[in-house]
Amino acid sequence: MGLELADLFREYGAVYRKKYTDKLLPSHRQAMWAIEHCRTERLGGQVFGCSNCQEFQYSYHSCRNRHCPKCQHEQTQNWLKVQQELLLPLPYFFLTFTLPAQLRPLVRANQKALYSLLFQASAEAAQKLALDPRYLGGQIGLVGVLHTWTRNLIFHPHVHYLVPGGALHPDGTTWLPARPGFFLPVRALSKLFRAAFRRGLQKLKLFEQVPSKVWQQKWVVHCKPVGDGQAALKYLAPYIHRVAISNRRLLSFENRGSMESSQVTFQYRASDTSQLKRCRLSVEQFFQRFLQHVLPHAFVKVRYFGFFGASVRRN
Repeated sequence: MGLELADLFREYGAVYRKKYTDKLLPSHRQAMWAIEHCRTERLGGQVFGCSNCQEFQYSYHSCRNRHCPKCQHEQTQNWLKVQQELLLPLPYFFLTFTLPAQLRPLVRANQKALYSLLFQASAEAAQKLALDPRYLGGQIGLVGVLHTWTRNLIFHPHVHYLVPGGALHPDGTTWLPARPGFFLPVRALSKLFRAAFRRGLQKLKLFEQVPSKVWQQKWVVHCKPVGDGQAALKYLAPYIHRVAISNRRLLSFENRGSMESSQVTFQYRASDTSQLKRCRLSVEQFFQRFLQHVLPHAFVKVRYFGFFGASVRRN
């Protein structure tokens, strides 16, 4: 069996928790405990036996924590199946809204509130622009997924939306198709997104903590056509239940001594060249990078807006 995240937590988790006892969030403690004890005798299990050969096998229970790399595959497949059934026979677009780097420390310190604001501001910007008759002139539907990491575990909060190429007319029955290959102008989306996020920060009393230059720069928004949406859904599905790093990406655990001197090496694929690269960190640094992607308790990372919203779909 190869190296697992659980191995690292079992060896150094207690040391890390003791060092950062006053700073560690409850959600981080819970995730660490669950991963450490997943599929061990601590969680109990079931006995399976064969009456013919009299052989018995004990199967330990899974922790089912959403940040455990061993517990999420089945849930991912179930989500994908449901979403595929909701796909409309239309061309789809993939929207991505990314927060500026200067905002990341503030977001990391206020995750629950600012992740929600990221959803609200980006969905508001897209829906407001779509209502403009110069573009679509109606209500759109968005399926959004929060994503907080780069492939080498750097904190990089952004949200992806899968959106059908068109809008529902205010009369509630007429479909307004988007132009081929074009959904909404990203420059206008960027400005609306920035303004909506700014208003949200003011309401949350966090506006004064943001450098003023953030409001003068362009915010990154991407929009691209993705065919019938099937491929984009398969791309999104792993992010629904996948954690920041899988066990198969862990390569080595070396120089075992103190938490600060022991080193973990993992591989990742560079987004610009698609080449495999390696990242080596101390166990302490690795824990810090991983845990910053543990979501707040009960936080919903998949959200639906417009005509995909739960209240609209029920009608």
